[in-house]
Amino acid sequence: MTPALNIEHLFVRYGRTDVVRDVSFAVGQGESYALVGESGSGKSTILRAIVGMARDWRGTIEVDGVPRAGRIDLLFARHCQMIFQDPYASLHPRRTVDATLSEPLKVHGIGDRADRVVQMMRDVGLDPRFRYRFPHQLSGGQRQRVAIARALMLEPRLLLLDEPTSALDVSVQAEILNLLVRLREERDLTYILVTHALPVVGFLCDRLGVLRHGSLVEQAPVSALRTGAFAEPYAQELYSASLGTKDRTADEARVSVRGAGV
Repeated sequence: MTPALNIEHLFVRYGRTDVVRDVSFAVGQGESYALVGESGSGKSTILRAIVGMARDWRGTIEVDGVPRAGRIDLLFARHCQMIFQDPYASLHPRRTVDATLSEPLKVHGIGDRADRVVQMMRDVGLDPRFRYRFPHQLSGGQRQRVAIARALMLEPRLLLLDEPTSALDVSVQAEILNLLVRLREERDLTYILVTHALPVVGFLCDRLGVLRHGSLVEQAPVSALRTGAFAEPYAQELYSASLGTKDRTADEARVSVRGAGV
């Protein structure tokens, strides 16, 4: 089966510096894959290269077997969408929920917009009475639900998640994570998650890749988060830091994800 995403020998440059260096990995259809590492390791830059926001790259990026061009195109938008870290910054402050969700339908000439907007709001757990509210009239969790709904309006199969809960209060992080789990199951979605929180990876993902200084140093199944069975010392350091102490188990850490937050 053709991978949902295939990346080979990817380099991404900002100015004269390669911030992503020779990264290769593939993600299967319906899989959830995490990119983890410290700040500045290149995680979000890879997502930006995939969607065309970081244009100075070389190598291979294929989505559903189709090579990415160096531009943003409408056909690609039907296959892949991105959800950003801060829902307040990613939503236009002067557009209502209805206008935000209707816009991709207008751009792609898709009809029945009113019905589609209302149904999508219900699908992500938003009361339709919020349809004509502005972002500042919504809570952080509600804004992120709008951002998720917007990403799903074109029914893509691949979602890029850039720290989707880190800007939210801990009381609503678990709600958004549970929503993402449900949507993946219902819609057979493929996720690429960028995060620094390994408990979130253990809750949401099947595999993970560890980035350091722009290079992919290790890939492992999510079961490694239960055993600490990482080969690379840097991956072991991230694992220990995420648990707080070396004696704490990953299963204990994931309790906070299922509860009030991470």
